[in-house]
Amino acid sequence: MTKAPTVYDVAAHAGVSIATVSRVLRRPDDVRPETRARVLDSVRSLGYVPSGAARGLAGRRHGVLGLFLPGHDGIDLPEPDWERVADASRIPLIDDREGRPTPPAPTGTGTGTGTGTGAGTGADAPRTASNPANLYFDEVLRGAEVESWRRGFALMVAAGRGSSREVMLNDIAGRVDGLAVLAQTVPADLLAHVSRRIPVVVLADSRPGDELDHVSVDNAAGMRALTEFVLGRAAGGPGAASEPRAAGEPGDGLEPAETRSRVADLVYVAGPGDSPDEADRHRGFDQAVAAATAAAALQGRGPVRVRVERGDFSREGGRRAGEALVASSDPLPQAVVCANDQSALGVLDAFVAHGVDVPGRVAVTGFDGIEAGRFSTPRLTTVRQPMNDLGRVAVRTIVTRLTDPTAPPQRVTLPVEVLLRESCPAR
Repeated sequence: MTKAPTVYDVAAHAGVSIATVSRVLRRPDDVRPETRARVLDSVRSLGYVPSGAARGLAGRRHGVLGLFLPGHDGIDLPEPDWERVADASRIPLIDDREGRPTPPAPTGTGTGTGTGTGAGTGADAPRTASNPANLYFDEVLRGAEVESWRRGFALMVAAGRGSSREVMLNDIAGRVDGLAVLAQTVPADLLAHVSRRIPVVVLADSRPGDELDHVSVDNAAGMRALTEFVLGRAAGGPGAASEPRAAGEPGDGLEPAETRSRVADLVYVAGPGDSPDEADRHRGFDQAVAAATAAAALQGRGPVRVRVERGDFSREGGRRAGEALVASSDPLPQAVVCANDQSALGVLDAFVAHGVDVPGRVAVTGFDGIEAGRFSTPRLTTVRQPMNDLGRVAVRTIVTRLTDPTAPPQRVTLPVEVLLRESCPAR
């Protein structure tokens, strides 16, 4: 076996310094295109592969950043069907329509004949598709990956929950130069312990009380703006409060010219009680409702009626909340404001299944701005938070902390925006 080429060989072959080779391999955008191309040509010609271990020894760093996410349902999935893994020619036909019973398993062998174990996806069959509740994490992860690469780092991702969190966190902390942790994932005392060894950035938690760097979005302001819009829009269902229209003020064709109907009956589908995002969003919702109730009192109208359904940030939790509203003896609300998009999509599922007109009878809103909301029927009105930017700013904050360990803690709050779509349109 020939001797492996070194960074010195690449520098000599390309006619540049060792520092330039390092910049090309770690921060390529910082190098002129012609120089970068010459160095990369030398890397390919010589077959050079950078040594992570050597870099770590030289700089007392690993060249790796970490992202620690909550454990998810995939950890508890059943074992793969190892027989099918070994024999890919057995291809079952599975009826994956909602509510369909699992079909009997066919017998025989052959390609494309519906053979094999026949594991279906009815009520009792496990679903092995990716968990839709992880769409938020996917966006954050994508941003962290991009920024890590741009700054010359690899990204290590880990997930843990329950008793595994401390083991997993200590393990990843020993392998990375800095760590971004999603809020609610790790207890505060454990974060404090790890932060004595490496920089730690907490994502999606604006609460004070520690000396760590934080990157979050303005959850309260976003939910307050969305709820104010919902409360101010014209309502189509029963229970709307009417207020006098100012003389000469044009009508919009939706109610008599002398009155304007306003939403006065809301349901809030909350998230988990221990979630910082839920706490901030619920606070913004309450602020908007309190302001609307105070304004109604000055105009001689009754208060805004609010009911709360407990959710868990999942589509299934939202579906359960929607089913409960349909089954309740109380009339449907005029609007359902959900703490996140997954919950809102679940509410839409339930309403569509029962023929509830959205938004004609009930308006529905979410929060996050995940891609699935753009393709729902109707498309989902939501607050879009910069999930990709959360990951990118977290990595940038870690790198800043590595450069200046004694700088004061940073608290970065990213802006949000309200997207008005068909589930609760402007009118």
